[in-house]
Amino acid sequence: MKEKIMEKLFLATACMSILAVALICFFLFANGLPAIAKIGPLEFLFGFDWAPLNDKFGIVPMIVGSIYVTIGAILIGVPIGVLTAIFLVWFCPKNVYKAVKPVIDLMAGVPSVVYGFFGMMVLIPMVRNMFTGNGYSVLTASLLLGIMILPTIIGPSEASIRAVPESYYQGSLALGASHERSVFFAVLPAAKSGVMAAVVLGIGRAIGETMAVVMVAGNQARIPDSIFKGTATLTTGIVLEMAEAVDLHREALIALGVVLFVMILLINFVFAWMKNRGNS
Repeated sequence: MKEKIMEKLFLATACMSILAVALICFFLFANGLPAIAKIGPLEFLFGFDWAPLNDKFGIVPMIVGSIYVTIGAILIGVPIGVLTAIFLVWFCPKNVYKAVKPVIDLMAGVPSVVYGFFGMMVLIPMVRNMFTGNGYSVLTASLLLGIMILPTIIGPSEASIRAVPESYYQGSLALGASHERSVFFAVLPAAKSGVMAAVVLGIGRAIGETMAVVMVAGNQARIPDSIFKGTATLTTGIVLEMAEAVDLHREALIALGVVLFVMILLINFVFAWMKNRGNS
């Protein structure tokens, strides 16, 4: 009887999770698609001017800004995160691991606004002094997001690497490979699926981040011609304008959420296809 009760309880909680996702999708598409239809799909998705007061709702600058910032965060965060996970599993002394691991776990719990203050107080002056511009730029946002996604990438990547049977490593050593070659060419490829899943989580965190990006990106709805210029992302556009938006403007902001949702789905589909292709 207890097993039956727990089985029903677990089923109910799983259904609640699915229902929550379904309700979010329904709300987004029910409110966002009519706005896209009113504005015009071509004007909305391929327009270059975002000026709600003039009834212009082109979102290309925000899409490009989101892509630029996310790519920058990936270029910074993914190599550091994966290499850190490898270090923690295969190269880190136990006493150092005991000190480093809690810090990485703590990073995952730091609020976004705290990261944003760090970006304002440290990264913006650093970028301003080292390069051109006022510091509010694509580069600053990429640096900050690259730091923020580190725990999201390190944790699952470490778990995946630890899950690889030690026989892979021992077999490589038996064939004459060094410790480093065994780790990078025998163990790491075996953990590829888990590492790719961690990268997807990191990308999702980067492209969906709002508060920290608002504080360092400049929030200018234009296509930046340099990484030292400010930009706006889909998330910053929503959070900055939703409080004062009404009618079509509000619906257009919800439509931004639809575009962001679709972008994340496409990223997951692409990585799932790459994973299946690699396993075949």
